Amino acid sequence: MSNIYGEWLKDKRRAAGLTQQELADAAIMTRSHIAHIEAGRRIPSREDARRLDRALGTGDVLSSFLPGDDAVVADYFEAARQLEQQATEIREFAISLVPGILQTERYMRAVLSMALPPWSDQECDRIVVTRLERAKILTKPVAPVVWVLLDEGVLRRPVGGPDVMADQLMHIVHSAESGRIRLHVLPYDVGPHPLQQAMLTLMRFEDQPPAGYTEAVYAAKLHDSPPMVERLHAAYDFALGDALPRKESVALLRATAKEYGHHE
Repeated sequence: MSNIYGEWLKDKRRAAGLTQQELADAAIMTRSHIAHIEAGRRIPSREDARRLDRALGTGDVLSSFLPGDDAVVADYFEAARQLEQQATEIREFAISLVPGILQTERYMRAVLSMALPPWSDQECDRIVVTRLERAKILTKPVAPVVWVLLDEGVLRRPVGGPDVMADQLMHIVHSAESGRIRLHVLPYDVGPHPLQQAMLTLMRFEDQPPAGYTEAVYAAKLHDSPPMVERLHAAYDFALGDALPRKESVALLRATAKEYGHHE
């Protein structure tokens, strides 16, 4: 991913004779947030960019030339993946497919087989390894708090066939029962809801502003703007209020896995 913006910020900070901490103090931000922007892992909100311009005396350059909305899905996902590893809380919503950090290997490969144009075997292997590495955040000594909200369609769409689905659903059940995730299912009979148009990941951090990541067909966006992230959190909370309680959600996944052929 191009990092012209972060490199320009770093050059201007150094030209001003400021450390990351000194710039952070002047712009009312955290040092780690400055570091992530300079490294290309974060895009500042417009208000953060204005404060950086004021602190560095750069007019309106940083606020006027924020990276646009035309980056490819892979670019946004890579930035979100790096943030995911730093999060203290992750909230996932899935509309049709199991979130990546909870996918089994067979389910992953079934999902990847649907790509257009098709992935090569080498590309599939690389993506599978990356997703399996991402999943390790659930077993870290200090794991983030992970909320998983699944539209019922995730359970009903038979990706990879009955055996793959049964195994996948039971993997989620075991993750929920072990306390690694808090699981809720949004049933069909809720009807329309505010998250129905895309998948969503929300992340909170110990020492930097929260972020959100949305992904739809051939489109993705990493959200840093505080008003937008707050709006996404509100939509998530609204949908969560209509979801099944945790125990009922786990029971539904168990029952659905049994329909796919799982036997205790």
